[in-house]
Amino acid sequence: MSERQDLTVREEALSERNRQIPTVAPMVDILENENEILLFADMPGVDRKDISINIDNGRLALSGIREVKPVGAVTWEEFADVEFRRTFSVPQTIDVAGVNAELKEGVLLLHLPKSESAKPRQIEIKVG
Repeated sequence: MSERQDLTVREEALSERNRQIPTVAPMVDILENENEILLFADMPGVDRKDISINIDNGRLALSGIREVKPVGAVTWEEFADVEFRRTFSVPQTIDVAGVNAELKEGVLLLHLPKSESAKPRQIEIKVG
């Protein structure tokens, strides 16, 4: 390989490594019932190991990276690497220790349980 060809190959490899991954906000549905807040985040193609969920000081941060590894020579590319990222404010009444998540068919489901003090309760009236 000539020195010029070797330089071209190294420049292409370097530009591929430095390519920025675009960041997009995943589409989200949020539902609430007596016991918990449910958050559904659309993250197609993201592997479970590439998702990060953090709750700190009333802030919920979600992120996940989808990496597409092409098979064969690329002729046209519209489905590329992307980072899904979104941040929410969550009530202080969330029981952070009880939060859990599931990933199924590209949809991340977060269960944010309410603490006992935040749940509605019936007040009994005593006869006096």
